[in-house]
Amino acid sequence: MRTTVGIIGAGPAGLLLARLLHDAGIDSVVLESRDRAYVEHRQRAGILEQGTVDVLRDVGAGARMDREGLRHDGIELRFAKQRHRVDFTALAGGRSVMVYAQTEVCKDLIALQLAEGGPLLFEAEALAVEDADSDRPRVRFRHEGREDVLECDYIVGCDGFWGVARKAIPTGLTQVFERTYPFGWLGILADVPPSHDELVYARHDRGFALLSMRSPSVSRLYLQVPEGTDADSWSDDAIWAELERRFETADDWRLARGPITQKSVTPMRSYVHEPMRYGRLFLAGDAAHIVPPTGAKGLNLAVGDVVTFARALTHERGKGSTELLDAYSATCLRRVWQAERFSYDMTTLLHRAPGTSAFEDRLQLARLERIASSRAAETDLAEAYTGFPFG
Repeated sequence: MRTTVGIIGAGPAGLLLARLLHDAGIDSVVLESRDRAYVEHRQRAGILEQGTVDVLRDVGAGARMDREGLRHDGIELRFAKQRHRVDFTALAGGRSVMVYAQTEVCKDLIALQLAEGGPLLFEAEALAVEDADSDRPRVRFRHEGREDVLECDYIVGCDGFWGVARKAIPTGLTQVFERTYPFGWLGILADVPPSHDELVYARHDRGFALLSMRSPSVSRLYLQVPEGTDADSWSDDAIWAELERRFETADDWRLARGPITQKSVTPMRSYVHEPMRYGRLFLAGDAAHIVPPTGAKGLNLAVGDVVTFARALTHERGKGSTELLDAYSATCLRRVWQAERFSYDMTTLLHRAPGTSAFEDRLQLARLERIASSRAAETDLAEAYTGFPFG
């Protein structure tokens, strides 16, 4: 099998890249190790930056998002029982974000790919990337019980942190930057309408909490918990009671309870692999970088990566110049590091680490008070949250 671009991974990044290339008249093949049902139901991110929303509309994958997604023009910060709204549209040039789950993005892009795009092979396990530094790189993969080879002009690894793509880059050429946090997020899905119409980020002496949502009838909420916590060690009543403590305000706001349908614990880490390119192999998304979820950047960073690659390859095809392809890693990493910085700032602003001193507690509150009282500080948060420019 031969194609121009071999794409490993049918998450939102790989699927969007296939669509971008299709629209540019460039053929591709997508290899996904899992079955379609798994891809369409794995719970991941749910906040889309303005740039991501615009790209999905541009490629024809925005109709259902615009019908069913929830546009948010701000977030609320809570600390010391006080509430402060950050108005994105007023502070970030009219930009906003969209609450629309990654599962739904994947469903929309899969439907488009199967109807109009090139081959999308489910249960096709990529085994290795070979000869990435040559002009004929290839992917060895297993599909329907037999091994096969996909020969490509370019390979894009959208196969996540545990995938094979990054392993093809010699370790002597790489640098890794990472940080592991001593806490995680206990996340729940609950069949209850959200208790607020925008996301609520709460800093509390007992730890961080986040009020989010998946739809007008389904709430998504998170609690900071110690690293290594077992989700089943928390009863439903204990979760609701702790959420109520951390979201407490000085006014009459109340948290609505409902049946919890799912519990899980998400570890918190920051990770960057440099470079994001080796020969004709390009890394995108979690294959190259991971951010703690506090800043809602993971999916959006992956979108930025594949938009950058698609633009660069289209430029090469149209102009005969590899200038943008050669700059891919540096271009993406500028945006990645800004997102890492913002995610780290949000994490350290709102979470209480083990052994935190009274001095550090007061610094957190001072930082939050600065955002609440300074338009400049508030604008910096709004601009970062709604998204850094692509490319």
